[in-house]
Amino acid sequence: MIEPRLKTEIWIKAAVRRGAVENIPIVVVKKGDPDGGAVLVKLNRFEHGCIVLAQTQGPDGGRAWHRGTGPGTVDEAAADAYIARNRKIDPDLWVVEVEDREGRLPFEAKIL
Repeated sequence: MIEPRLKTEIWIKAAVRRGAVENIPIVVVKKGDPDGGAVLVKLNRFEHGCIVLAQTQGPDGGRAWHRGTGPGTVDEAAADAYIARNRKIDPDLWVVEVEDREGRLPFEAKIL
């Protein structure tokens, strides 16, 4: 049985708040559909490169992520280009940027 999901806007607000508590800078770059918009997370590790995580559904039906920009890191321009392409396809998409050299995320992330 699939558990009910939080609205996207509420989930993102919780992630931003947790980031503030854990001293992980997180910014909502683009707002999408408040109820069910998908999410892209740009993890900016500065000199270590960027990773864009795309929201997907795990085998158990829960929230999971896949590396939209591939297995390694990319430069910021490539990450931004990936996000721009996806925003053209899905204007209801949320874009969140996390800036952390250590690669910490202010939410649990099951990466497939």
